[in-house]
Amino acid sequence: MLVLAFDTSGFSGSVALLDGPQLLGTAMLVADRRSAQTLAPAIVQLLADCGRKSDEVKLVATTIGPGSFTGLRIGVTTAKTFAYAVGAEVIGVSTLEAMAHGTPQDALQDTSEVQAVIDAQRRELFLGRFRSETGVNEADGLSRLTRLEPDRIVPDDEWLSGLAAGTIVTGTGLAKLAERLPAGILTVPAEWRDAQATVIGRLAWRDYQAGQRDDLWKLAPVYLRPSYAEEKSQKRH
Repeated sequence: MLVLAFDTSGFSGSVALLDGPQLLGTAMLVADRRSAQTLAPAIVQLLADCGRKSDEVKLVATTIGPGSFTGLRIGVTTAKTFAYAVGAEVIGVSTLEAMAHGTPQDALQDTSEVQAVIDAQRRELFLGRFRSETGVNEADGLSRLTRLEPDRIVPDDEWLSGLAAGTIVTGTGLAKLAERLPAGILTVPAEWRDAQATVIGRLAWRDYQAGQRDDLWKLAPVYLRPSYAEEKSQKRH
């Protein structure tokens, strides 16, 4: 089954086309241009490069947050529009879960904890926590990670002080915190910290096989908190 997956939750982004869990092709979005200008052309080009047509896509997957408010809106709107046009199913994936699953297999240890973080501004982080087991699930090509709690916001000082030795940390939020990490913390190399479209596609395929479907009309970004403009509007009222 053809799966189209993409991520626009951060500064850069990516697109992938998969046949079930098997990667057919992938492309990076240009980081210095708006996702709205690059996502649709990248999808068209990737389909052409792989010799596939848009109506062959049966599942569309995108990150739904947390992340950039504008980027997430673009990704979710594109996923819904494309899925509606071709009659495909749609599944939203947590950005933090995609980041955690992007951890290289050789960095994982049995029963180790993997934490993914994104800068939430205001000295806060978006946090996702997972428990790893050794080995890859051959059915979906994913590392064996179990979610420990729902994604949430945490003050960066509180997160840093609560890290236990041996914890594996990843995510774009590490860029500003690397020098403050306590001793004994294992960091994922920078090139693997973004949410990757290939991983997003495999996560969506896994959930699809488990019977999950998102409602095309109700799928929406998960911001975890209102935007600054929305907060100002709420205060005025």
